[in-house]
Amino acid sequence: MRVGLYPGTFDPITLGHIDIIRRAASLVDKLVIGVAINRDKGPLFTLEERVALIEDECAALARETGIEIVVHPFENLLIDCAKDVGAGIIIRGLRAVADFEYEYQMVGMNRQLNNQIETVFLMAEAQHQAIASKLVKEISRLGGDVSKFVTPRVNVELKARFEK
Repeated sequence: MRVGLYPGTFDPITLGHIDIIRRAASLVDKLVIGVAINRDKGPLFTLEERVALIEDECAALARETGIEIVVHPFENLLIDCAKDVGAGIIIRGLRAVADFEYEYQMVGMNRQLNNQIETVFLMAEAQHQAIASKLVKEISRLGGDVSKFVTPRVNVELKARFEK
């Protein structure tokens, strides 16, 4: 069974993330969405909220693709998380060349830690390349329309968060 791990903070999950998840699903038999517990980033949504949003957004996708999609929070090294969930492939989404430089370094380090786990890069579709969770949160916080960047459910959650 080919198990892939797609890690990120997903704060919040965007249409760009969903695009990568959909395309990654065609490469593996089981896809684990690794939700990083990154206290340094100071997420807008709690871990529980991020996990719930991802599970809700991926339920239909799992039915559509016919593969199992599991959400797995983690706080350890990415390579150890991959081993924990039985993943032989780490899936990384790329938006721009700048992303590649960082990802290239990470792959090199991960290969030193465990050369049995491969990393696959997927470029976001053109309409999703500019989407970044950080920018989505900022636009929403300032009252802008983010409906082009997130699902209706995530849009509602963002509006509710910033109305407080």
